[in-house]
Amino acid sequence: MKVLLMKVAEDQAYGTLSSRDTQEDVGIMKDIGFQAYRFSISWSRLLPNGTRSGGVNRDGIDYYNNLINELLSNGLEPFVTLFHWDLPQALQDTYGGFLSPKIVDDFKDYAELCYREFGDRVKHWIPINEPHIFTTRGYEYGSFAPGRCSPWLSPDCNGGDSATEPYLVGHNQLLVHAAAVQVYKTKYQNTQKGQIGIALNVPWVVPLSQSIADQEASNRALVFTYDWFMEPLKSGSYPAEMTTYVGERLPKFSEEQSSMLKGSFDFIGLNYYSASYAANGTCKRINPRASTDSCVVHLSERNGTTIGPKAASDWLYIYPKGIEDLLLYTRDKFNNPVVYITENGVDELNNGQLSLNDNIRVNYYADHLSFVQRAIRKGANVRGYFAWSLLDNFEWADGYTVRFGIVYVDYKDGLRRYLKDSAKWFKQFLL
Repeated sequence: MKVLLMKVAEDQAYGTLSSRDTQEDVGIMKDIGFQAYRFSISWSRLLPNGTRSGGVNRDGIDYYNNLINELLSNGLEPFVTLFHWDLPQALQDTYGGFLSPKIVDDFKDYAELCYREFGDRVKHWIPINEPHIFTTRGYEYGSFAPGRCSPWLSPDCNGGDSATEPYLVGHNQLLVHAAAVQVYKTKYQNTQKGQIGIALNVPWVVPLSQSIADQEASNRALVFTYDWFMEPLKSGSYPAEMTTYVGERLPKFSEEQSSMLKGSFDFIGLNYYSASYAANGTCKRINPRASTDSCVVHLSERNGTTIGPKAASDWLYIYPKGIEDLLLYTRDKFNNPVVYITENGVDELNNGQLSLNDNIRVNYYADHLSFVQRAIRKGANVRGYFAWSLLDNFEWADGYTVRFGIVYVDYKDGLRRYLKDSAKWFKQFLL
């Protein structure tokens, strides 16, 4: 691996912290020996009404300019994500956000603003982060914003259809990505000399048994998470398995859209945390939805033993070999693209006590990096690695109940920082 990188908590990039905090955190990263910082730009911070015609917030532009300059002055390269699920409310209210194809032109306009303002210094762009999570959690389960799902699934959802809306939103995210890439490559890349890609979350899956049915189920599970978004970027069309299992509920690309999607990346970002067993399941004909259309049952245990130690989050089981398997799958199925591990990490519960001993995290990173190295030796084209995350942070629906950081944040004492053992381990590792 040519470069080692650091992923810092996204909420820091939204400007909730002072410039002094930012300088402190950049100083911590520099002292440890990290070489890059991946952060998200908040669409709403730059364009409060979602579009340039609605007004540009120059204070937001200044904030990110100052952040980028601070990074570069300390030898840290900015990797910038444009959309980590924070859609301007005005676009959601006006036309339903990602449910409408109108989102494509508005996102392209926002992306171009970012390229123009920051592209002279930013050399790695990620228009969309984890489209699968945004799609399923926001429009199938309703557990993330905008909280849409079928009424039979939850009475608390804000309307929706779990059988159709996830595919429509995923489709529009792909078109948004392709449009953002197209405008970058046609108008900015030649002069700014940057690269552009996408960040996809992919939990690994292991067949529950050696039966053909379970092995096929394991493959379908990957198709319905990873290939759903990766295959259109490779070939301009959805995976054949999805077309078969979803049928007419899966949108279709026009010839122009297919052409724009095909090859629309310079690199692929992979976010890997966990794994599960996959078993063949019965296809649901009544009340279908995106997560059951693959006819796969996901399990954390086999013969009474979990696939790996459980972390604080209910979904996170530690399975380091999965990151090697994922990289080799990518190598073989998608023509060995340039890959960055854009997220990888583990959490512990926030028990309210100052605790800097996180040997579980030290072992997690050591084991995962070892398997990344194995994949590289087998030909995987990995260029860098981001750990999630520098700081303990507000972790979506889990709030402050879990801690992912290698740096402890004392929420009761002015957000004071303390290096955990994992931060000290990275410092030694990078010497």
